[in-house]
Amino acid sequence: MPDTHPAPDHDAWLVQTLQSHREAVLWKLDGLSDHDVRRPLTPTGTNLLGLVKHLAYVEFGYLGETFGRPADRPLPAWSEDAEVNDDLYARADESREEVVDLYRAAWRHGEGTIALGLDTMGRVPHWPEERAHVDVRFVLGHLVAETARHAGHADILREQLDGSVGRFRDRDNMPGVDADWWDAYLTRVQAAADAHR
Repeated sequence: MPDTHPAPDHDAWLVQTLQSHREAVLWKLDGLSDHDVRRPLTPTGTNLLGLVKHLAYVEFGYLGETFGRPADRPLPAWSEDAEVNDDLYARADESREEVVDLYRAAWRHGEGTIALGLDTMGRVPHWPEERAHVDVRFVLGHLVAETARHAGHADILREQLDGSVGRFRDRDNMPGVDADWWDAYLTRVQAAADAHR
């Protein structure tokens, strides 16, 4: 009997998956103080609000500049006099709202590029020439990977701050167990690590 299910729409899946990871990154800010979303929690300064700002810049680049559609606003972290990593933290004079609005503006800007069609060709100026010519579909795949990577960073940072875990705001995707179970689990994990000292 022939399969009567419609073929999956891979292009729609790319767009939906990117949006899902974007939302996962943003919810990691919910309920935290302005100080906590800015605090560097790794030796290289990784912080939640900085991840959001970085991803905004990434999207303005890949779904903007790559396709001849520069951002419709100044991007100071890309200016000639910007310090290295200026896109990876929010300056003291940048509010959380400004950074989140910048990220959402990058999404809207990207929607305009996606609307050109996923076969539309562009050029990533900072990639080697043999790989620099890409279509929107390829860039969407690249952004899914980039955003998922940083969403994972955000997961770990948020758990360090207040114990909140999971990809989704309304369901944590974790086993339904109590604190005693987690204590025992951590003891098992530590014992397994200690066996290799």
